Amino acid sequence: MAQTDRRDAPGLPDFSLLKRLARDQLIYLLEQLPGKKDLFIDADLMSPLDRIANVTTLKQHEVDKLYKVELKPVVSVSDQLCFLIRPRIQTVKWIADVVKSDKAVGRFRRYKIIFTPQKFYACETVLEEQGVYGDVTSDEWEFYLLPLDDDIISLELPEFFRDNFLEGDQRWVTTAGSALRLLHFLFGPFSKVYGIGRCAKMVYESWREQVEDGEKKAQNPDIGNVFLIDRDVDFVTPLCSQVVYEGLVDDIFRIKCGSVEFGPDVTSTDKSLKVMLNSQDKVFNEIRNEHFSNVFGFLSQKARNLQTAYDKRCGMDIKQMKAFVAEELKGLKQEHRLLSLHIGACESIMKKKTKQDFQELLKTEHSLLEGFEIRECITYIEEHINRQVSMIESLRLLCLLSLTENGLLPKDYRSLKAQYLQSYGIEHLLSFANLRQIGLLVEQQPGETLTVMESKVGKLVNDKTAGKLTDAFSSLAKKSNFRALSKRLMLIPKTGEEYDLRVPRDMAYIFSGAYIPLSCKLIEQVLERDGWTGFEEVTRMLNGHEFAVTGGNSGTETRNKTDPQRIILVMFLGGCTFSEISALRFLGRERGCKFIVLTTAITNSSRLLESLLDNQG
Repeated sequence: MAQTDRRDAPGLPDFSLLKRLARDQLIYLLEQLPGKKDLFIDADLMSPLDRIANVTTLKQHEVDKLYKVELKPVVSVSDQLCFLIRPRIQTVKWIADVVKSDKAVGRFRRYKIIFTPQKFYACETVLEEQGVYGDVTSDEWEFYLLPLDDDIISLELPEFFRDNFLEGDQRWVTTAGSALRLLHFLFGPFSKVYGIGRCAKMVYESWREQVEDGEKKAQNPDIGNVFLIDRDVDFVTPLCSQVVYEGLVDDIFRIKCGSVEFGPDVTSTDKSLKVMLNSQDKVFNEIRNEHFSNVFGFLSQKARNLQTAYDKRCGMDIKQMKAFVAEELKGLKQEHRLLSLHIGACESIMKKKTKQDFQELLKTEHSLLEGFEIRECITYIEEHINRQVSMIESLRLLCLLSLTENGLLPKDYRSLKAQYLQSYGIEHLLSFANLRQIGLLVEQQPGETLTVMESKVGKLVNDKTAGKLTDAFSSLAKKSNFRALSKRLMLIPKTGEEYDLRVPRDMAYIFSGAYIPLSCKLIEQVLERDGWTGFEEVTRMLNGHEFAVTGGNSGTETRNKTDPQRIILVMFLGGCTFSEISALRFLGRERGCKFIVLTTAITNSSRLLESLLDNQG
């Protein structure tokens, strides 16, 4: 049942080198401040830092005490303070306040700020304005990439999505370009780069500039092809309920930086337990990409096999027992521990999902994706809102309705919005403005068909004097063309046929056979066609910005499909879901290639929508 790789599948590069580089650079920067020092760490850097350098490593390099940055007066008595932070103005202002309050009481200390992944000019300006620029030293820790697993690398920048796609703040583009440059330097050169989306194009250009500025080195590549994709090319996929095991665990327990905290209801003790979820966990590795309906059967079979292995002890003589204890017992105990944890997680998921009428919810989602019984779906969403089931879930269904229907009818939009605000509070008004701006929840313009709008945008794009799309037309172009795209790319499998989830036939299995993720289908089609040729209609519906660039490698290598050519790096700008990762793993197995997912952060429907909320009241 657990899906296995093809024998001819290429091996993956060893990304542990990225961790070693990051650790070495951090140690070097800490040693720039000799002697004992206290280290203040940004809250969202604590988990990534733990994966790179644990407390013992930090203590070995004269870090005395560790504090979380809380924007409050510091209690440290150390004469040297080191701040490891993201480049945020609010945090820099707090550091300036710390320095000024020390000065006010005549206290002399040394201060060092380590910005990661890079230092922004705005942060230095704040130090200057606050009059403390000369009192602090600052450095950059170029910690761009954190390998979460053999085939997942994250920039751990969840703010990338809101900053870039809602605020139009492009400061992270260079960071993403630098991350690509590092991978190109260590595992390249890349022979082909494909991409779609405005941000993808900017990241590609930033990376090219950096590569041209830096040194070129001839080496045998580990990665052949790269595909860059913007999150706003496909909003539908992250808004669908996840039903593969890893996706469900993320939706319910929130996987953070590759690990999850299981509560007492899972561990069957009075304590919570933090567990790393990656390919090292043999039980998890076999079920992570499976549809949830298959997982229980697999785990119970595994439990029976484990019992059989334990039962071998009966009737052993002393010599055999000694060998069993030395060679097998430890492995069996570890497997038993992991098995009971995942069975506990499954039971917890079942309880939570049964409580929420999960089947009814999935049926509504599938109807929205297929475009059937839309009035019934609207009734279900209204009931969901009025029963106040969940604020984020209600918003997710509204956005899914808007995206699949190319916007809501004005009367539906007004009615649903009013019901939502009455149910969850008027403070969500700003959130609706954000969702409208980004194109997730919009109303159809009266008297203006989509084709008229498309022709307007088309004229504007073709008009050389216009230069680039204005903001007004950008938002106009954000109209979802999901229905047309779904038909053109055959994203909805034929409903008449029975779909066996135990033996998936395509990537739709990650959504119970109801929908093939648009992002993954695009990647599959472009790799098959070796570019965007013949795909003009699709790219027009996705608002363009597509590109395909061939590197310096000869065409014979591409035709022969050497190992590097069969390793494809897919970079999601704005976040990627575990369901998409499962779909790409399936596609890799089918095509005899391997996909490495590089993402600005792991996302899901809750994280994506929470980042757009403005409900401070």
